[in-house]
Amino acid sequence: MQPVLRTVQAQRQAGFTYVGLLILVAVLSLMSSSALRLGMTMQRHQDEQELLERGQTLVQALASYMRATPAGQYRYPKNMEDLLRDPRYPKNVVRHLRTIAVDPMTGKAEWGLLLTADKKGIAGFYSLSEAKPWRKSFTPPFGEFEDKPRYKDWVFTIDLLDE
Repeated sequence: MQPVLRTVQAQRQAGFTYVGLLILVAVLSLMSSSALRLGMTMQRHQDEQELLERGQTLVQALASYMRATPAGQYRYPKNMEDLLRDPRYPKNVVRHLRTIAVDPMTGKAEWGLLLTADKKGIAGFYSLSEAKPWRKSFTPPFGEFEDKPRYKDWVFTIDLLDE
């Protein structure tokens, strides 16, 4: 009769081991999911910060272009390539921007362009991302970005340099 008792006892121990293993897997899954969520949050925060920095760089290039405008000529670039190589100076290479930066929200080197009132030049830039921002509070010069529902609504204009 003892061999049967040992078999039942061995089965019970195997059952407890199985339950313990299931609990361990559940705990590891929860920890992994929390770590992944934290990583995604940190990445989004970093991408938002990069968007602000790159937007400000584009605005600085726009300001440089405007300051370098010869008397009597149009002050705004017609396209982003004009910031890479200013066409108003054919003999001397004048660059206001080294490269068109990648939009960290879309992963592409494409930006939305805010056109001037006459639709002939660029007055500002914005991300093409429709995603909802996580960041809610801003310090100058980005105070106007508060409560904007999408990254696309964060418009970088020359006014950011005035603050």
